[in-house]
Amino acid sequence: MIMKFISRITLFLLLPFAAWAQPDSTVVAQNTTPQKRLKVDGIIATVGDYIILDSDIDKTYLELSAGGAKMEGVTRCQLLGKLLEDKLYAHQAVQDSIIISDETVRDNMERRINYMVKQLGSIDEVVAYFKKGSVEDFRSDLAEIIKTNMLTDEMRDKIISEVEVTPEEVRTFFNKIAADELPVFGAELEVAQIVIKPRITEEEKQRTIAQLKEIKEAVLSGTSSFFTKAVLYSQDPGSKSNGGYYKMSRKTPFVKEFKDIAFSLAEGEISEPFETEFGYHIILVEKIRGQEIELRHILISPRITEEALSAAKERAQSVRNRIVNKEITFAEAARSESDEKETKANGGTLINPKTQDAKFELTKMDPSLYSQVSNLKDGEVSYPYVEEDPSGRKYYKIMTVTNRFEEHKADYAKDYTKIKELALKEKQIKRIGEWANEKIKETFVRINGEYRSCEFANNWLKK
Repeated sequence: MIMKFISRITLFLLLPFAAWAQPDSTVVAQNTTPQKRLKVDGIIATVGDYIILDSDIDKTYLELSAGGAKMEGVTRCQLLGKLLEDKLYAHQAVQDSIIISDETVRDNMERRINYMVKQLGSIDEVVAYFKKGSVEDFRSDLAEIIKTNMLTDEMRDKIISEVEVTPEEVRTFFNKIAADELPVFGAELEVAQIVIKPRITEEEKQRTIAQLKEIKEAVLSGTSSFFTKAVLYSQDPGSKSNGGYYKMSRKTPFVKEFKDIAFSLAEGEISEPFETEFGYHIILVEKIRGQEIELRHILISPRITEEALSAAKERAQSVRNRIVNKEITFAEAARSESDEKETKANGGTLINPKTQDAKFELTKMDPSLYSQVSNLKDGEVSYPYVEEDPSGRKYYKIMTVTNRFEEHKADYAKDYTKIKELALKEKQIKRIGEWANEKIKETFVRINGEYRSCEFANNWLKK
């Protein structure tokens, strides 16, 4: 039961962009083994205003395989079922008046194209790779695919947004798994770190603030656009390439100072420079849509001198010496000395962003984190080493392993967080299934040719 469920989760989480990510369709998912074949591409299914081509299945298979998805046992019929679901989401999103702005699509498209150009060398090579007739055809097709995928994501998120599981539901889910089918969780570590950041001079802070004020004045005077200034000067790697654009709500996981300023601005207003742990920002609010806002921002971090960086290393070494000499525990040192707000209050313990608990499975650990802690013995403290945050600012940190867990079968008490996640996904899938069955009844769906003999999880054939 659990393996069938995990297989269903895999299909549930497949990325819809895969249906356009490869240029040809010489490889296909035929039962469980990729094969080569010649075929005439054609429409194999229609959902509302959307069509699915035979080659879409092949392209999906290729992209998922390239992305590391385990495709053994996944058939063409199952892939078609996933594509049918994606089109149903997109169709219903339009019916529910979910709006994806042209500007959002354009920004997303530019990021993708920039990435493709870096990989292939030029826009002409990108167009040739995807076998499009011209740059205009390529951009038009890509924009349509991106918009459809974004509608799909918005609709799916809306369907499962209020799905939650109670502790009793988690227990029931766990108890119905046969003992010989319990999932096996790999070896795990709990780790902690202390971050020491270089001190920034007041002179450098004022220089950064002045630079942001000059940018604001240039935008207000009309001599430059906020988009251009963000591309040129922002140090936020997540938004720099698309002119500092973000869409956010009160629930979006931005730091409090950023959200407070963003939601205090009127449409078209630019903030004064303000500080967060990442540096100094200015924000332009472009649109306010109910509880959501669309904004652009520019982040500039004050420069760090070599003297300040050297002093930070000395401070980190001093903290390590005190821990090694048993003058203070690692947790106590983290609370009193660490410059990282997210971890210092809980003794430097890192939280796994994927599971939201303190355990990191070795086989799934970020490579950089793995290299830092995999060779540490219990209780050993690493020597200080330098790292960079996403905006390029350098700092020092020391790390330790606080707990180890060997590979084991799922245990309700020890692995509650992971089991809860599986139970939640099962409930989300059930909700998706209920929603799909309801919407299929009222949506035009047609499946052509050999695919009418497929056995789908949903009633696409309306039997």
